[in-house]
Amino acid sequence: MKAVRFHEYGGPEVLHYEDAPEPVLGRDAVLIEADATSVNPHDWKSRSGILQAVFPLEFPHTPGFDVSGIVRAFGEDVRGFRIGERVLAMAEHTYAELVAVPAATVARLPEGLDPVDAAALPTVALTGDQLVRDVCRVTAGQTVLVTGALGSVGRVAIYVANTLGARVIAGVRGRQLGDAASLQVDGAVAIDDPEAIARIGKIDAVADMIGRELAPSLLAQIRPGGHYGYASRIAEDLAERFPDVSVARVHAMPTADTLHRIAQDVRDGRFSLPVSARMHLSEAGTAQERMAAGGGQKIVLTMR
Repeated sequence: MKAVRFHEYGGPEVLHYEDAPEPVLGRDAVLIEADATSVNPHDWKSRSGILQAVFPLEFPHTPGFDVSGIVRAFGEDVRGFRIGERVLAMAEHTYAELVAVPAATVARLPEGLDPVDAAALPTVALTGDQLVRDVCRVTAGQTVLVTGALGSVGRVAIYVANTLGARVIAGVRGRQLGDAASLQVDGAVAIDDPEAIARIGKIDAVADMIGRELAPSLLAQIRPGGHYGYASRIAEDLAERFPDVSVARVHAMPTADTLHRIAQDVRDGRFSLPVSARMHLSEAGTAQERMAAGGGQKIVLTMR
């Protein structure tokens, strides 16, 4: 099979579209013949080596966490799947024509949903959902600020918070306030304006995609007993500096039922996740460069 792999840390030039061994199919796994995968920030960050202290890799390494395709085979302990059935999943090593995935984490692709664009969903959908539900513990009537609101995970977080009955504020750069008007939110705030952040008053939760230097000003707006959930990097001492607020990072876990539910909502028009480009798997280096430079939404990589 063909896959994109890298044999050392470095720039996009270390990615090679090459022949690779087919994955070993375990007793409880499904072998998916991929239609597409997608690019996530972790892909280029791990390739560059900036994450190697936290996520060391063995080489050669095949990146990727999303897959949409058809069932080609399944292990002897797997029940309930049919050969040729369309599925999607959050998995590992998905920049490849064949991906082996634990059956329990594989979701059926809702009929009528485009199988290529569906590859954009798994990682961002599960991250946004678990950030809002499990980390921020948002409930009906609460007010939650979602930063990075125009990004893919931010859009999912807004959608999930709305379904829970929360009041949602979109956090964006000042130059993006006009774009935020297209989101289904109760208001928007310029997160690069400290005075604007202070004016929002006390809120129940923050679902933060930005982290870093922005985090302290956001934590200062959360009422005692509230929740700060983040998907980026923050200072190690922040939880100690704000002891009245629950501070936790989201670590998305593959969950077939949640993924299928959100995919159905996309199919039915209740939620939309913009895909900025479709590119062939062999163009993975260019796609990662484009994502690292910012300014776009999700990029999917097709196998054909």
